[in-house]
Amino acid sequence: MATSVDAPDWSTIPAPADDGAARHLVGRDLPSITLAATDGRRVDLAALRGLTVVYAYPRTGRPGVDNPDGWDMIPGARGCTPQSCAFRDHFAELRALGVDHLFGLSTQTPAYQQEVAARLHLPFAILSDERLELATALTLPTFATSGMTLLKRFTLVIRDGRIDHVFYPVFPPDRNAADVIAWLSASR
Repeated sequence: MATSVDAPDWSTIPAPADDGAARHLVGRDLPSITLAATDGRRVDLAALRGLTVVYAYPRTGRPGVDNPDGWDMIPGARGCTPQSCAFRDHFAELRALGVDHLFGLSTQTPAYQQEVAARLHLPFAILSDERLELATALTLPTFATSGMTLLKRFTLVIRDGRIDHVFYPVFPPDRNAADVIAWLSASR
């Protein structure tokens, strides 16, 4: 049984602004970088054929463990679990729209990510860019807090290793999957 998540009141959380940090990504070929996945595979996004969706998020918390100080006031930081649950809940619909590969992406370690993948019953893997290799190679949007460099929230639609579309900024996070579905439906 899937864990349900109550979304916070998004009106009380600062929304991220479009700072242009993802503007350069559309049309870029992905570099050949292998990332560890929560299902034990190593994934090179550049080598995947077909339609791939990768949603990036800063970090997932753990039940009973406090987030970093001021987390909720960092624009776009809050909402990683509701975003992941939305992609989980819309997984079949995304597949029906031709999505061959769906991944979450964060800079957390694979061991940390495995806990959330299991707890949320995700039917797809989460990729770890813990060494910031992909983030550096593509100059992905990041921010730093509490000694961590984290990805800002964005979603890439990739066709045969080339970035076709970018959702950035993503807010509220729990609507990201529905926005991707709407875009894919309109693009058919």
